[in-house]
Amino acid sequence: MPIDPDLCYRAVASRDARFDGQFITAVRTTGIYCRPSCPATTPKRVNVEFFATAGAAQQHGYRACRRCLPDAVPGSPEWNGRADLAARAVRLIADGVVERKGVAGLAAGLGYSERHLTRVVTAELGAGPLALARAHRAHTARLLIETTPMSMADIAFAAGFASVRQFNDTVRQVYAVPPTTLRTEALRRRGPSPGGTAATGAITLRLPVRPPFDADGLLAFFATRAFAGVESVGESSYRRTLRLPHGPATVALDLPRATDHVHATLRLTDPRDLGPAVTRLRRLLDLDADPLAVDELLAGDPALAPAVAAVPGIRLPGAVDGTEIAVRALLGQQISVAAARTTGARLAADLGERLAEPLAAGGPDVLFPTAEQLAGHAAEVLPGPERRRRSVVALATAVADGSLVLDPGRDPDELRAALTALPGIGPWTAGYVAMRLLGDPDELLPGDLAVRRGAAALGLPATADGLTRHAERWRPWRSYAATHLWRASTPPTGRTAP
Repeated sequence: MPIDPDLCYRAVASRDARFDGQFITAVRTTGIYCRPSCPATTPKRVNVEFFATAGAAQQHGYRACRRCLPDAVPGSPEWNGRADLAARAVRLIADGVVERKGVAGLAAGLGYSERHLTRVVTAELGAGPLALARAHRAHTARLLIETTPMSMADIAFAAGFASVRQFNDTVRQVYAVPPTTLRTEALRRRGPSPGGTAATGAITLRLPVRPPFDADGLLAFFATRAFAGVESVGESSYRRTLRLPHGPATVALDLPRATDHVHATLRLTDPRDLGPAVTRLRRLLDLDADPLAVDELLAGDPALAPAVAAVPGIRLPGAVDGTEIAVRALLGQQISVAAARTTGARLAADLGERLAEPLAAGGPDVLFPTAEQLAGHAAEVLPGPERRRRSVVALATAVADGSLVLDPGRDPDELRAALTALPGIGPWTAGYVAMRLLGDPDELLPGDLAVRRGAAALGLPATADGLTRHAERWRPWRSYAATHLWRASTPPTGRTAP
């Protein structure tokens, strides 16, 4: 969406934190870019310009403010709400695709030429894929500098830089100081880092959140669906294993009820996976959502308003692995949530890999099986009817041979079509995968029994057709409305209620 300079300046003048991450303020007289809520003296209107991303500000010669740390904010919710090429590219760049495959690999994955992709992204964001990836590398480098005792040379390569010199030059250009100064400033602010050894130690981070934040709802959702061995849910915590591009990892997330951040403690096999891990965790918890915008629109419906008032800041649970969420959805289409949880845990126990070093004693230590493992052996261990085994094997085979791509860069409509073309997968499964894998904010799932039951409980139309017609007023946030309806279908009895 085009940036409205007057609206942006009003947000800066009022230091409105709701806009943090949605645009960047660059001050011509100082050469610094900031988040909208930066506590520094508000610059004159004639001295500022606005950019959609930090990468664009950096490409125009601005450096990051070390007071407000504009890269340490929630991302823009716009990228999850759009299915166009630029938004899909942004999601994949954040997942580290450019570092692993280059711009050519990013373009090929999206089905376009490198030249066309660069032209579209630059026109939309003011910076091309390389500049956006460079901004993400700088952010990952700062996290490693400030939260681990790793050497600067190790950080340079872990963050995706080709050389230590490139790392030093980039940090100086972005933050106006050498890397060692960033570490010194971090130690002065917070004391010694709790991080462990360079390759396998724990890295503790704060993931920013736009309040209000429905932590209870997320934990309840995960608790009712947790695969034993792969994940576990506590009173205020969620732990799980992760399969990342360069190796396995484990994470412990602390989700306090009233906060503007989530604590994440990661143990990585390879520190190059820090950036992708943070991106996937943010998507898992829907941390880049704009809860005030969602709540304002949904509360405008008198029938839905009481649910919104009871649960402000509701979030859309995401996913960290495409194969895992697709199998979860396929099982959930055919059996109950409890039975799907048991079956998924069995698949993980029989076919998954066990980690030698979990994050904590007694914590999750099993990786959910890969598509290749499921394609080769799921039929042997999966209980239930033959039809279910064939569906899971067909799905896994399609992912394993590359004919089905499950990543956040997919177009939602194309993903739904690809999924429903497979045997045993219906519209509900395809919509559910789009909702959780892509973070599609406008998927209603009107045929879902729990959604219809929740609609009836709130006095809304309980038929699929009637609910679909009524839900037109909820666009573009119908996924959040569906989450409210799920909640209304079974009144919560505690933190682990469905």
